[in-house]
Amino acid sequence: MARDQSNETPLTSRDQLIGELEAGCKPKERWRLGTEHEKFVFRIKDHSPVAYDGENGIRRLLEGMEGLLGWDRIDDLGNIIGLADPNGGGAISLEPGGQFELSGAPVETIHDTCREVHGHLARLREIGDALGIGFMGVGASPIWSRAQTPVMPKSRYKIMTNYMPKVGTMGLDMMYRSCTIQVNLDFASEADMVKKMRVSLALQPIATALFANSPFLDGKPNGFLSYRSEIWRDTDNNRAGMLPFVFEEGYGFERYVDYALQVPMYFVKRGETYHDATHITFQQYLDGAMRDQLPAGDEPNEGDWVNHLSCIFPEVRLKRFLEMRGTDGGPWRRICALPALWVGLLYDSTALDAAWDLVKDWTDEERQALRDQVPVTALKTKFRDTTVHAIADQVVDIAREGLKARNRISEAGFDETQYLHVLEDIVALGETPAEEMLKRYHGDWQGDLERVFECYAY
Repeated sequence: MARDQSNETPLTSRDQLIGELEAGCKPKERWRLGTEHEKFVFRIKDHSPVAYDGENGIRRLLEGMEGLLGWDRIDDLGNIIGLADPNGGGAISLEPGGQFELSGAPVETIHDTCREVHGHLARLREIGDALGIGFMGVGASPIWSRAQTPVMPKSRYKIMTNYMPKVGTMGLDMMYRSCTIQVNLDFASEADMVKKMRVSLALQPIATALFANSPFLDGKPNGFLSYRSEIWRDTDNNRAGMLPFVFEEGYGFERYVDYALQVPMYFVKRGETYHDATHITFQQYLDGAMRDQLPAGDEPNEGDWVNHLSCIFPEVRLKRFLEMRGTDGGPWRRICALPALWVGLLYDSTALDAAWDLVKDWTDEERQALRDQVPVTALKTKFRDTTVHAIADQVVDIAREGLKARNRISEAGFDETQYLHVLEDIVALGETPAEEMLKRYHGDWQGDLERVFECYAY
């Protein structure tokens, strides 16, 4: 989220919390998709990280994009930290270590998403080239230590940085040394949300395996194929994970609200001030736990709730849409492949039924075992009497049929199945992007990890 919310409507009932989620229901003809992608920013001359300040820092990069796009700037205590399309389209934001993120506009087709990605990267290169700055798509920072990684001047990140070591061992790596691709998708009703959330949670480890792209850290192989995914296993388990309650009978908007109420908060934003709220849950906040820390008469409001929902990080997150959160950052083709995979699975009823049939008898323990093992062995992970590779083959087939049924044709006469080709290649080879990268590291790179900046730059 590029900008934290400031809706001052008082929260007076639990129904308002449920209503925030229910408001996402929309008829199929209004379904859209929004793709988010992060990339690492580096100096072209020496592959060093780019600080916020300085003659050619990230501040200058944002200011250059502001001039090029004409978007509204987002400031935090006088520092530009993002941009937002004034026409309700996309937004640009900074992750804690300077990772540069585009939160794409809600669009109708994957063709639209790919045009958006292409335009964004072209403009970014235009500004970046002039500043000597490059951009790279991988899931984890391959050579920079945490100490070498810059810190962005966002108030909420100060709170999170202080809090993360209290609740896990890898939260700071998540913040400062990881990149992801995500896609946000709509639902028609509560029942539709439930089915889509169950399917996407169960299959999230399969997507993690297909997109695994983070085998390096601190200048050497880290022992994982998706280290970014491993990071999330011990970041903050109060607000992350596979959410087994989603598969319980009676799950719906109300049950997700009950879960979110018990998750610790990060902050309460009033004006330009972020008040640390990491010591309480949202339920305790509603019960008055911060009255002595806020201005007299200040009460919890709807903006607080929306901000809180954005600070919960399960593998699939529910807001007014569903966010697929399980995949590593990667190059251009994979940015388009992720929405293709999930739109194919979830936006056609026949495909959604087929995906549900595939996962409906998986147990909580099996889903968790997949989640735990996939960061290490990805497509080679064993499951029952098969492998994740074989399941991924079925999943990509279902997605392809779903996209065919959508029949969204580009101006050049192609349907959306073209964006699955990169995943079809991965399945055909049985080799993840991470394994390909490791082969290059041990082969023609001859152990020179600096080559990753040349071969995986946009």
